[in-house]
Amino acid sequence: MNSLYQSSIKSLPLLGHGKVRDNYAVGDDKILIVTSDRLSAFDVVMNEPIPGKGMVLNQMTDFWFEKLGHIVPNHLTGVAPESVVAPDEVEQVKGRAVVAKRLKPILVEAVVRGYIIGSGWKDYQATGAICGIQLPAGLKQAEKLPQPIFTPAAKADIGEHDENISFEDMEKRIGTELATKMRDVAIKLYTEASEYAASRGIIIADTKFEFGLDENGVMHLMDEVLTADSSRFWPADSYATGISPPSFDKQFVRDYLETLTDWGKTAPAPALPADVIAKTQAKYFEAIERLTGEKLKA
Repeated sequence: MNSLYQSSIKSLPLLGHGKVRDNYAVGDDKILIVTSDRLSAFDVVMNEPIPGKGMVLNQMTDFWFEKLGHIVPNHLTGVAPESVVAPDEVEQVKGRAVVAKRLKPILVEAVVRGYIIGSGWKDYQATGAICGIQLPAGLKQAEKLPQPIFTPAAKADIGEHDENISFEDMEKRIGTELATKMRDVAIKLYTEASEYAASRGIIIADTKFEFGLDENGVMHLMDEVLTADSSRFWPADSYATGISPPSFDKQFVRDYLETLTDWGKTAPAPALPADVIAKTQAKYFEAIERLTGEKLKA
């Protein structure tokens, strides 16, 4: 399997490198999005790739776009990535890229939480609420919430932490109508995806969606969707409250980094040991197989 830390497409204009994705212009109305094998943890990009991770994320997103396409339009164009690059660049995009509509990003992430974990758990312990949403007293870590909650986050620059904001703040930033639509669509996407994942033995604890507007102001789902990078996936058979359950994502990397007393969770990133890379890769591969019933299409 070919590993790709950073793409180097010369046949298209580079728009920019994100934490994981590299974006190139395809004409004026489309973008080639190449999902690399880079991994970010605590908003810092690691120096080593997780081989095949980008292909997992790309194919997982395509799977969800197809399954949830009836809820909201998405950024897919149907154009083959191999058709928009030079012949000697095809290997860089094979299985890990998509040609997407060029949308105007809405600079608020739509975070939906079905369980109390991560920053939400810390917030709840301190205030009894998550992002200002009051919750019942006495909830345990990783407990299922009475119903999914919407906790938006303002997008930050690379290397900075996204900022949790209230729904009222979101309304001020993008308008009440769009904020309400984003919230309702995000909760519907999460609810339907969670029900499907449960049938495959996976709990989706939380996730984040990104949306953009086309030239007519129509809201589209974009970027990555319900992947192991943008969501917490827990195996249902090992789920328990009172702990942070094992997950199908970069938890091995996070757990390793938490042991480093001399790293302050800022760039530059420390080196990752080979066994942490291998265990993380195995989790990503297992996640796509469990969810879709098929092995990664390498």
